[in-house]
Amino acid sequence: MEATAKEAGMRMTVADVMTGEVVSVTEGTPFKDIAQTLIENGISAVPVVDDDRHVVGVVSEADLLRKEEFREEFYREGYRPPLRARLRHPKGRQKAEGDTAAELMTSPAVTVTGEATAVSAARLMDAHDVKRLAVVDHDGRLTGIVSRRDLVKVFLRPDEEIVKEVRDEILDQALWVDTAGVHVEVHQGVVTLTGWMDRRTEAAIAVRMTSRVNGVVGVVDKLTWKQDDTKWEAR
Repeated sequence: MEATAKEAGMRMTVADVMTGEVVSVTEGTPFKDIAQTLIENGISAVPVVDDDRHVVGVVSEADLLRKEEFREEFYREGYRPPLRARLRHPKGRQKAEGDTAAELMTSPAVTVTGEATAVSAARLMDAHDVKRLAVVDHDGRLTGIVSRRDLVKVFLRPDEEIVKEVRDEILDQALWVDTAGVHVEVHQGVVTLTGWMDRRTEAAIAVRMTSRVNGVVGVVDKLTWKQDDTKWEAR
């Protein structure tokens, strides 16, 4: 049974949860203007774009604080650090001395497209230890921003909505088999499937498709089947 297309359609994408109206700065934006942008908008990082809206980097609070940290640590009362200290922190020293977004930003920026799944975006954030990603089109132009908070919303759907989607869109429409014997229960995002289906492979597909419904935290498989057709496939 072919289910991959339908499964892919039910997976929430970055475009579904991202913020489309995103604040950005240019490479020439001064330090103070960047700081003011973060404060006024209540954000902790801002993408840096060129004249054609291509994302070239990101400036975060950490990048700005590095400037103050280096001033306090090395330049209090006119003190200049020894050469080995300056060489030991070349990147940090460069950012500490920077006055524009181009000099302060982290580049290249970690980006994601709107077509990417919310799960893949979350994994990308975890891999790069960032709290948000710039969302770009296929030409690298800025289209939005997605944060960890946006991704958490995926798992906040009411249990009743999840039950309805599993019942109506998967069991009654997508599978094209008899699912009258299947019962669906959801508690805090965990779906429990009980009852029976005709074939073991159909039950496995039902479980897999259910696990990819937006808001599902996990699936407890208690389904039984009348025929173990996996034995046929092994022959």
